[in-house]
Amino acid sequence: MLSAPTLSGKRYAVYGLARTGLSVLRFLGRSGATAVAWDENAEARDKARAEFPRLALEDFAGLDLGAVEGLVVSPGVPLNRHPLAARAREAGCPVLGDIELFQLARPGLPAHRLAAITGTNGKSTTTALLHHLLAAAGFTARLGGNIGLPILDQPALPAGGVYVLELSSFQIDLCQTLAADVAVWTNLTPDHLDRYDGMEGYAASKARLFAMQRPGAHAVIATDDAWTRAAADAVPAHVQLHRVSATDVALHEQLRWPALQGPHNAQNVACAREAARILGADGVHIEAGLASFPGLAHRMEIVGERHGVRYVNDSKATNPTSVAPALQAFPAIHWILGGRAKTAELDACLPHLGAVKAAYVIGEAGPLFAELLKGRLPVVEAGTLDAAVKAASESASAGETVLLSPACASFDQFRDFEARGLAFRAAVEGLGA
Repeated sequence: MLSAPTLSGKRYAVYGLARTGLSVLRFLGRSGATAVAWDENAEARDKARAEFPRLALEDFAGLDLGAVEGLVVSPGVPLNRHPLAARAREAGCPVLGDIELFQLARPGLPAHRLAAITGTNGKSTTTALLHHLLAAAGFTARLGGNIGLPILDQPALPAGGVYVLELSSFQIDLCQTLAADVAVWTNLTPDHLDRYDGMEGYAASKARLFAMQRPGAHAVIATDDAWTRAAADAVPAHVQLHRVSATDVALHEQLRWPALQGPHNAQNVACAREAARILGADGVHIEAGLASFPGLAHRMEIVGERHGVRYVNDSKATNPTSVAPALQAFPAIHWILGGRAKTAELDACLPHLGAVKAAYVIGEAGPLFAELLKGRLPVVEAGTLDAAVKAASESASAGETVLLSPACASFDQFRDFEARGLAFRAAVEGLGA
């Protein structure tokens, strides 16, 4: 497992004891560092105490942040408004995440390369696809970051390996020295604006991925929107820039790749294909990998069929822009949406309602979305996911699709989008044959 001997003897404060926080504690222990930890959730504290009986648990409200080497937080902690972040700045205490700790471990690892992928939409598919293309070409690659297992809980790769990390803007915000050999940016659309000073602040967060790169590194940017075009123009001179676009991928090519249909996937392919090429994969293996890619769980994933009705799990679509491709993918849709809204609009979805027969709204955003959609199509205020699946299944006819594509975060009713997708699958299975 990964460790960073340079951290030996140092003391860190770890805030948040879910999956990532626990991986941080394990990493610090292997590195010879000590930690004081806290989580507002008593159950999370109990779980941490069970694994780490000697762990110092202390409410951070009274913690002297000037007495620790750094404050390690989960990406979910809002740095723009959380009092801990402000106190850390005042104390001169660095605020870090698990990805920065991974960077600190890299000098002691066998020779390797790092590919980091970010973007508002498509980054998970692009990350999984790049990992798949590298594996198809015979490279030893490991998936991590915002996808799969926490990277600090994974074993080191042998020499020549490639770490492929999906990074949200929140994770980039918690990095200070992360140096990707290949950094990829898919696109930028409105999202997370409660965390940033408008789109400019959000774009600046993403752009830091390139600012941290070292001379000779590569930047792959899909210049299909104004924000990424501006970012490409501003890439540091010491980084080799590769501009790509969804238009680089022809429709006749996509027909050969069953899990990569549609214009949004054209952009994902353009990014992943160029990154794989830079990392040394040849064209024959890249083409074979594109054809064999199985798709991504929770992204337009067909989870069942009942009485001729198809059920599709698109739980990973957590903002309106990421929902739009799904609304264009099926001919007659019963659309389940809602959760914790990131924006108070559905603008990216509204031009694509032609195939939507009815909407079933759930969660905190249910009333807001109901108002936005009423008058455009029938709306059922279902409240919960189970109720929405039941109502949609009763209304849908053979040949139609029940689509969970929420346009929202999951945190009002579920731990994360994965838990929401699994709950959708369970609700569909509960409908019976």
